[in-house]
Amino acid sequence: MPVTEYLERNARLYPDEVALVELNPEQKDTRRTTWKEYELVEPDRFQAYRREITWSVFNEKANRMANMLIGRGIRKGDKVAILMYNCLEWLPIYFGVLKAGAIAVPFNFRYDTEEILYCVELAEVDIILFGAEFIGRIEINAERLSKGRLLIFVGDNCPSFAESYHELVADCSSKAPGIELTEDDFGAIYFSSGTTGFPKAILHKHRSLTQAAEMEQKHHATGREDTFLCIPPLYHTGAKFHWMGSLVAGSRAVLLKGARPETILSAVSQEHCTIVWLLVPWAQDILDAMDRGDLRKEDYQLDQWRLMHIGAQPVPPSLIKRWKEYFPNHDYDTNYGLSESTGPGCVHLGMENIHKVGAIGVPGYRWECKIVDEAGKEVVQGSVGELCVKGPGVMTCYYNNPEATAEVLKDGWLFTGDMAMQDEDGFIFLVDRKKDVIVSGGENIYPVQIEDFLRKFDKVKDVAVIGLPDRRLGEKTAAIIEIKEGFSCTKEEIEEFSMGLPRYKRPKEIIFAEIPRNATGKIEKPKLRKIYGADNLVAKENQS
Repeated sequence: MPVTEYLERNARLYPDEVALVELNPEQKDTRRTTWKEYELVEPDRFQAYRREITWSVFNEKANRMANMLIGRGIRKGDKVAILMYNCLEWLPIYFGVLKAGAIAVPFNFRYDTEEILYCVELAEVDIILFGAEFIGRIEINAERLSKGRLLIFVGDNCPSFAESYHELVADCSSKAPGIELTEDDFGAIYFSSGTTGFPKAILHKHRSLTQAAEMEQKHHATGREDTFLCIPPLYHTGAKFHWMGSLVAGSRAVLLKGARPETILSAVSQEHCTIVWLLVPWAQDILDAMDRGDLRKEDYQLDQWRLMHIGAQPVPPSLIKRWKEYFPNHDYDTNYGLSESTGPGCVHLGMENIHKVGAIGVPGYRWECKIVDEAGKEVVQGSVGELCVKGPGVMTCYYNNPEATAEVLKDGWLFTGDMAMQDEDGFIFLVDRKKDVIVSGGENIYPVQIEDFLRKFDKVKDVAVIGLPDRRLGEKTAAIIEIKEGFSCTKEEIEEFSMGLPRYKRPKEIIFAEIPRNATGKIEKPKLRKIYGADNLVAKENQS
């Protein structure tokens, strides 16, 4: 069934219960709307602008959006782009697109003007909805973007080159549009991270969206009494489909703007959140703040918080060990996934398997996994190969890119590009990205293994290992290390600590610098390679 049926069910069964809350600590004054809004104030700790909507209002707003689109000529299979920060309007707009039978196309809010134009043309977008923060980026190419397309602005003071979302939907019917949907209809296009150039457009059917929602609810046993805290951007499959566990359960969720440690704990306390999905840097920041004494657990109401889970990147086991020292009663989980598999969960650790911290887990709900060599043959247990997944959440294709599709989709299996191994208990461990493997002197070196080891050093906040060109070895390992606030560290200290690694894995170059991460917490290794890679080394040689 299409995932929109869960929204309609919730509006029917729980019409007056709160579905979504928006908390924005940075926004104090906004226009008045028909949605309930007020300031939540706790003296000396937390101030946030707050809005909420019930399930019935959520559904009605999605219907108004759908009827507006249909009235403007949008039909099944047309594409509607969403370029907005997290807000209370985001999900009703997304579901309105789905209810109209159109394809929702969320955009990464970090896209620059050229990436926006590229993705609009690649996905053949018909309508673009954008927020106030993106006026400048849209205006630069407004003439090209508006050719054959409708530009809709979500916010106050609509620019002259766009139409106002609030005015367009105001007089539209709040009744269901009556568009028949099946799980075989196309529902969404998501974009790859674009780490090897411009992003690829990933096309999914409604079947994928429903699979992700039902899987999330099952994996984390999300119930009617749970409250999910969502911090990552909703354009990302991880954030949206973790939230969809709440959709299936018919429970409340909080959209929080801001990821400072005190902001997160205050939101958990104020809204009585029970499930929180964190990225590695945010969890690290919370622990560091507690280590320094800047945060104290006893200042917050956290007893109801039952589950902390992390995804979107490899999770250092040392981080979870520290987390359990502060929060011994928390369940912990991690999910592995990619946009091509409708986000997180095709491999799933499971809350009952904390003894296997470090593993990404076992095949998720309705998924199959295998690990293969370069010839596509399954490797023996314990050997490293490429992880492949198969299930109802696999993408249909890379839109308008049959060559790239053929490279990763083979006989229903999605070849992930991630190197992994399976232990004797059947748990899968992520070794590294296939393209990130360093070949030094004929040895395959997996950066994640070195990163996990170096993060155990008590002065290290974050670390990224990349390969740099080397005349003799082909490549050599370089560790870019970010030191914790208030600490100092020398290369000699890192070298001494690295003696615990096999000789061939020890970093040959140590660089102290900040680690760049994208909006979903992943280390931006292409950026590091550009800064410290071949071009940089050639420049140094020319100067010597």
